[in-house]
Amino acid sequence: MKKAILPLALLMIVTVSTAYSQGIKFGIKGGAEIKKLSGKSFSEQYSYGYHLGVFSELKITSHLGIQPEIFFSQVNIDTSSNFRDLYGFKQLSKVKLSYVNIPILLSIKPNKYVAFQAGPQFGILMNNSNTILENGQNAFKKGDFSMLAGIQLNISKIRLYGKYAVGLNNLNDIDEKDKWKSQTIQVGLGFTL
Repeated sequence: MKKAILPLALLMIVTVSTAYSQGIKFGIKGGAEIKKLSGKSFSEQYSYGYHLGVFSELKITSHLGIQPEIFFSQVNIDTSSNFRDLYGFKQLSKVKLSYVNIPILLSIKPNKYVAFQAGPQFGILMNNSNTILENGQNAFKKGDFSMLAGIQLNISKIRLYGKYAVGLNNLNDIDEKDKWKSQTIQVGLGFTL
């Protein structure tokens, strides 16, 4: 995760300096977060949370841009009875996950109202709900790497968006008995400043 930060920072600096002459906008965003963790340890259902953050729009051409974002997200996820069987706990638990997410999205704009977006998202775990483990050991890895795709509607200064993220790495930091991967749907509203 730390190795990816330097190339990401260099990419951001080059992009910002290139896009500065073309135009740059900043904004705020927020909305619903619908998340599911796959694996035998978790119930196969989506859980609901929220996300809040900021974004910038870097115009490269009239049809192409980059949208870096940073936002906080939080969701509560239920464990399944398999969690108890795999790890020997007496009762089921809810897991509260709080992340700071940093997506870097390529925006393809067929017209000024619609943008198709895709790119990587880096998630940094802020709260890993250690209460599910009696010995206080961390259950979740500190980082989550995802690929994200979606659509954004641009109406004046308003941004309506829907995005889908698929986690690519195993989040289980206990052992290799069960692989935990995330799937997230984000819907929300943003405003450019």
